Amino acid sequence: MKLLRHGPKGHEKPAAIDASGKIRDLSSVIADITPEMLSPSGLAKLRALDLSSLPEVLAPKRIGTPFTGLGKFMCVGLNYSDHAAESGLPVPPEPVLFNKWNSSFTGPNDPVVMPKNSVKTDWEVELGVVIGSKARYVTLEDALNHVAGYTVINDVSEREYQIERSGTWDKGKGCDTFGPVGPWLVTSDEVGDPQNLSMWLEVNGKRYQNGSTKTMIFDVAFLVHYISQFATLYPGDIISTGTPPGVGMGQKPPVYLKNGDVIRLGIDKLGEQQQTVHSWDESLLD
Repeated sequence: MKLLRHGPKGHEKPAAIDASGKIRDLSSVIADITPEMLSPSGLAKLRALDLSSLPEVLAPKRIGTPFTGLGKFMCVGLNYSDHAAESGLPVPPEPVLFNKWNSSFTGPNDPVVMPKNSVKTDWEVELGVVIGSKARYVTLEDALNHVAGYTVINDVSEREYQIERSGTWDKGKGCDTFGPVGPWLVTSDEVGDPQNLSMWLEVNGKRYQNGSTKTMIFDVAFLVHYISQFATLYPGDIISTGTPPGVGMGQKPPVYLKNGDVIRLGIDKLGEQQQTVHSWDESLLD
């Protein structure tokens, strides 16, 4: 099942994509796609629907985040060995964890607004894992049973803030608009093996990233298991699982985003995003 939300910011409506690829409005069935709807019982309710009987949504003007009520926005760094190499960093012995602030959570095609005085804003295509049931000290074998589905994430990063301004990575990762998510949340049963998904990213039509989740150092099951040792995961939490090589920082010389750039990215089975990059403009945030 592919779930999505469409409409103006703050007024999104729930929808799903039927077997023929048409967008069907869910407003008559549920008020919104909330963490509760991502639970096993919530998804079972949606799977039981005859989507073809619901109104079709024609050419939605805006696609929002695929669910509302985001809990934690957790991220994994250096989870592809070749990306660690291009960053000049060793392969970590355990997952590197950091967070994006919830205010970075935005629709898949919404503007990316660089913070004031940014000169090193970068891109990262990543597989997003959306939690569907409470996970605390889960076993490796049971970990994937706690996943509602998967989505595309652009882990936009300001490298100067992240690396050169001391402290943790978080300050360069969680700026407003730095977490485009979507277009869909695709449920686990439809995705199948999360370690067999191709992924790519282009800037202004130039392909910079080509990769596959096959080359993750720590796979999805291990990440859910591992993170649940440090924090209880709840429905509506997201884990962004790292990026393959090809980020701007790794180019020779480095290439960073500038006003007017267009980013396109996608993951097999999970759809595509497209964002236009803007210099600081507060009016684009609300």
